[in-house]
Amino acid sequence: MIKGIHHVAIICSNYAVSKHFYVSILGLEIIAENYREARDSFKLDLKLPNGNQIELFSFPDRPKRPSYPEAQGLRHLAFYVSSVEDTVAYLAEHGVATEPVRIDEYTGKKYTFFSDPDDLPLELYEA
Repeated sequence: MIKGIHHVAIICSNYAVSKHFYVSILGLEIIAENYREARDSFKLDLKLPNGNQIELFSFPDRPKRPSYPEAQGLRHLAFYVSSVEDTVAYLAEHGVATEPVRIDEYTGKKYTFFSDPDDLPLELYEA
């Protein structure tokens, strides 16, 4: 029945900053960008290399997402990469801090966490 994840939707606090982060730093491809005047909202459709998508929204005056301490609900968004170390080095060159690289005790794979401009928890997972 379910064949996969089509997209993940993110509401950001500063559209220009988040657009720069996801497009210029993470390298996601812009599919479509629309301003919805009735909602005073941008909707930016982004494509990951495997075809999955992220919808980036801006809405005025939305509350912050509780991340610390973690709240119930969606925990984080994980991206798979060929090399966690290479990606961490790339992010550091662009001013993005990451947590120390760890090893998944069940799979033996490397992973780490970092945050987007709104402190949304993101993960790099070596595939």
